Amino acid sequence: LIGHAMEKTPTMFNYKTHADHGSMFNTPPCYAIYICGLVLDWLKNTVGGLEEMEKINRRKAGLLYDFLDRSKLFRGTVVPEDRSLMNVPFVTDSEALNAKFVAEAAENGMVNLKGHRTVGGMRASLYNAMPVEGVEKLVDFMQKFEKANA
Repeated sequence: LIGHAMEKTPTMFNYKTHADHGSMFNTPPCYAIYICGLVLDWLKNTVGGLEEMEKINRRKAGLLYDFLDRSKLFRGTVVPEDRSLMNVPFVTDSEALNAKFVAEAAENGMVNLKGHRTVGGMRASLYNAMPVEGVEKLVDFMQKFEKANA
């Protein structure tokens, strides 16, 4: 196989590259590979696989988007056909109210809701490790905040 790779073979899959460099062409990111393995085991053995993870993520995003679509205080900033299952940006009509929401959320144990510095507002990240209960807690807090501030 060494020396007979097709021209389009990626460098890392060309055995000659490794042979020429004493098998030390690069050092794989061992810790990242290890963590990836742990995550994949968790997805398979705890969550129930990728399809189940997708269902959970759709449920989490649906809970938050459904609230945002009905809210009189908060509004999502992305049209429905372009919405992410992982990151949900939202705003109020007031920068002061946005800041108050972020501060009060932090006081209630919900951190890192401040939006990206180039966009502003708020952003809820619903990554795989975020449980449904976390999103339910956020929506409950948002409902209470809306009643107190609308």
